[in-house]
Amino acid sequence: MALVLSKQEARRSPRRDREDRAHRLLFAVCALFALVSLVLVPLGLRLGWDEIVYASRFGPYAPETGPGVPFSAPRTRGVPLLLTPVAAWSDSVLLLRAWLTLLATAALYLGFRPWLRALPGRPEVAPLAAGLYGSLWIALFYANAAMPNHYTAMGAAGAVGLFLHRRPTVRTCAGVAGGLALATLMRPNDGAALAGPLLVTAALVPLWRSAARAGAALAGFAAGFLPWAVEAYVRFGGVRERLAAASEVQGGLGPTDSALHQLTVIDGPLLCRPCAGDGVRPFALEWWLLLLVLVPLGLWAVRGARRASAGGWLAVAVGVSVALPYVFVVPYTAPRFLLPTHALLAVPAALGVLAAVRAARRARLRGPAFGALGLALAGHLAVQLPLTSSNFHIQQSARHDWERVAGVLHEHGVRAPCVLRGNTSVIPLAYVAGCAPAYRGDGQRPSALVLRRAAPPAWARDWTRVPVPDTYARGWAVYVRPDAPPGRTARLQTSAHGMRNHASESRS
Repeated sequence: MALVLSKQEARRSPRRDREDRAHRLLFAVCALFALVSLVLVPLGLRLGWDEIVYASRFGPYAPETGPGVPFSAPRTRGVPLLLTPVAAWSDSVLLLRAWLTLLATAALYLGFRPWLRALPGRPEVAPLAAGLYGSLWIALFYANAAMPNHYTAMGAAGAVGLFLHRRPTVRTCAGVAGGLALATLMRPNDGAALAGPLLVTAALVPLWRSAARAGAALAGFAAGFLPWAVEAYVRFGGVRERLAAASEVQGGLGPTDSALHQLTVIDGPLLCRPCAGDGVRPFALEWWLLLLVLVPLGLWAVRGARRASAGGWLAVAVGVSVALPYVFVVPYTAPRFLLPTHALLAVPAALGVLAAVRAARRARLRGPAFGALGLALAGHLAVQLPLTSSNFHIQQSARHDWERVAGVLHEHGVRAPCVLRGNTSVIPLAYVAGCAPAYRGDGQRPSALVLRRAAPPAWARDWTRVPVPDTYARGWAVYVRPDAPPGRTARLQTSAHGMRNHASESRS
């Protein structure tokens, strides 16, 4: 008996050794992801528009005056849940971003760890896919951000990886449900797009036909969707009403074609709304070009391995499913929207990298072959790392503009309680200035107008116009009511919260 066990252990040890090496490499990739993101996107970056909305749910970040920052219909409670351990008691941006960096790194590990065993005999896919995804400037930029998309992506990657495990154990089913619940809690539409292909696969594909897998997918989606549905009835009167309100906020969801816009925003801006004036910079398309080469190569390389081939195709199918609404339904775009798609396509792309390495080993001229692979990797990083840094500096400068605008408002007597109206970014500007944003169509007369590259409406043409000097984004001007209380020129002091100096994720 002992001899039989020792022989079995001997047979299994090479596989276990490969998994252990791949596991250690995955740890190293995750640690490098955290380090690079900290270097390129320092923790002191002020909160952006969406981050202000999420963080202001908590007392330390809540406005001192006014009705608070509105939480519109498209937003979910997933990100505030992530922030709770820190934002519930501290107003430190540094501490919040440090926490989010740890959280994002742990999510990267948990998202790709299931792939150590998802594709039989190919544990190296896990660290390679994590490295490909983690090297993207979008993933690096949002590593310390209070935004949902990275967690949706990791929930999707983890759920699909565990779904592909050979046996649907209690542990793997719980993991599938947990990944789907996380993705759905962050973005319900992404959760639905993720759950659909998994349910179809569990019902129709013999390799993974299983009531346990289908039940796990349904349970995970339901768990993530339930808080959104309950809030829909409590705040909006029902699911249909909330969907209608969300569509209105987003400019009307419906048939559209944003495929070209997905190419134009691959290097930024963080939000493209509208995208009519944006162009495609060829060098920024390198990731899409890599996917066009590596994904087919990876799928072709495993065509004879039934489970690995089917697993690669499932990753592609789920990735495409998540992307489709952003291409054909949502009338604007942002590079972060496709993070789940990038994470899932990184798996067959990693298979393509492994195939290229094997081909280089078999080549008669190994040196040039590996040199070409090294140049391809260097070229990828030469595009992605500078894009991370440049987008950080753009956002850092743009978010400083809100402080300058708020300073002009304060210097001209616009202080709490006050109401702001404008043609762009009113919500974060009002938060920074300590005012309340005027709601569309409410007829409320604002204390001041903040406009960028726009003329005031007829009813405000006699208001005092004050240009905002030294802004990164040109064209800001403040219009103050003639009957506003006289103010004295003073330097805007940072409040005890230290959180009024924020800016939106502007197109600048």
